[in-house]
Amino acid sequence: MRNIEFSEYFERVSDTLKHVDTEAVAKLVNVLMEAREQERTVFIFGNGGSAATASHVTGDFLKGISYGLDKRFRVQCLNDNISGLMAISNDLTYNEIFIEQLKAFLRRGDVVIGISGSGNSVNVVKAMEYAKSGGAFTVAFCGFKGGRIKDIADHVIHVPVQDMEVTEDIHIIIFHAIKQVMMKQLRGSGCSMGETYDERVK
Repeated sequence: MRNIEFSEYFERVSDTLKHVDTEAVAKLVNVLMEAREQERTVFIFGNGGSAATASHVTGDFLKGISYGLDKRFRVQCLNDNISGLMAISNDLTYNEIFIEQLKAFLRRGDVVIGISGSGNSVNVVKAMEYAKSGGAFTVAFCGFKGGRIKDIADHVIHVPVQDMEVTEDIHIIIFHAIKQVMMKQLRGSGCSMGETYDERVK
């Protein structure tokens, strides 16, 4: 297999990263830090690959970012409760899987992060609309042209590319960059942003 078949994809990821709004990412760091200080809950969710990203990021907050801190982040992934998702999908519709959970848990001032490559996933759109009407701070992670959640959200992290795989790749890269920046801020300059798990637990 020719190397060019891989390099074209890697170049597309690299080129797209250059167009990510880093000021928007920095603002999200501030929003998340404030949520921690005020003991607000951060809800995060998505479908398919975006669901995997949401679950991954929740684990990063639980173990990576909050590790060893007295004051921790309250982060909940809405696509991790399989029995709840299936019950809502079966008895209502799949479009209700996130909004029904927010109706149970959302408090004014919480942060709600919806991830959708197209920006048009109906269940994400409905949850974002509900969260905004309930006084939450809403954040859209999207790609392509941004879709409906780009217009709904209070804050947008937009990956400007017409490619779902590249969009998903860059979403997790952004979250990992946020993780390392926040770890450094919370632990001071003595914490290496690239330190490994083994180095942290020694």
